Amino acid sequence: MLPSFIEEGIATEEDIEQCYSRCLELIEALELRNMLRGEEDRLGAIIDINAGAGGTEALDWASMLLRMYTRWCEAHGYRVKMLDYQAGDEVGVKSCTMEIEGDFAYGYLKSENGVHRMVRLSPFNANNKRQTTFASVAVTPAVDDTIEIVVNPANVEWETYRSSGAGGQNVNKVETAARLRYHFKDADTGEEISYVIENQETRSQLMNKENAMRILRSKLYQHELDKRLATQQAIEAEKKRIEWGSQIRSYVFDDRRVKDHRTGHQTSNVDAVMDGAIDDFIKAYLMQN
Repeated sequence: MLPSFIEEGIATEEDIEQCYSRCLELIEALELRNMLRGEEDRLGAIIDINAGAGGTEALDWASMLLRMYTRWCEAHGYRVKMLDYQAGDEVGVKSCTMEIEGDFAYGYLKSENGVHRMVRLSPFNANNKRQTTFASVAVTPAVDDTIEIVVNPANVEWETYRSSGAGGQNVNKVETAARLRYHFKDADTGEEISYVIENQETRSQLMNKENAMRILRSKLYQHELDKRLATQQAIEAEKKRIEWGSQIRSYVFDDRRVKDHRTGHQTSNVDAVMDGAIDDFIKAYLMQN
């Protein structure tokens, strides 16, 4: 028997189905946001992508990951700022650093931290052979002014160099790009730690130095987070099953499969994933952890 509001023409069955589906979406979104309780989760994110082993194929893979995250950000209303970009010699990207601005960007994107493995019939191989390549993705919270991080000036070294790529009259003529080297010994562990940060976002050397310092503060904050969670991570690591290799996720194009090795979540829609549809992977990671 149909509900009275359908019989009376107030709403159709299709309307009810749409409302039900929308309700499920909102509940799932609320459930996912409930997983983001860490102090750092609410912050924006800084993503470093570096091409790994594999030559031209690896450079192309890094650029594909860059596009994937850019499309995900566009779909979710996040703003993307490119802080540093090192193009490949022929194609793709050697390395890049971008900042994702918006609430809870780090909370969602922290699931992407690790090595990403791609397997496909390479378009750069004359025999179209199956090739495996890797790229690393490092995600850190974009620290804001409300979080106090101490940077020791004695540990800071600066270098300047000429910016690369297309741009205004200063590009490739004056040394506006900034490279920051920061070396220190962790007071708790005694570990020697070094960071090298490059920034060529603007035509101003001063602004690029300020941006590099902001990225450094974010990395130091992430370092403190890692120490704080070290014991918990060690316990969780013992519970996780051993997987082949160091990758967190494999993208196998010819088999039409993307699989996350931490959660076991997988999909056959490789094209959608490379177009930014990674929400299910993010959700599986957050729900597990």
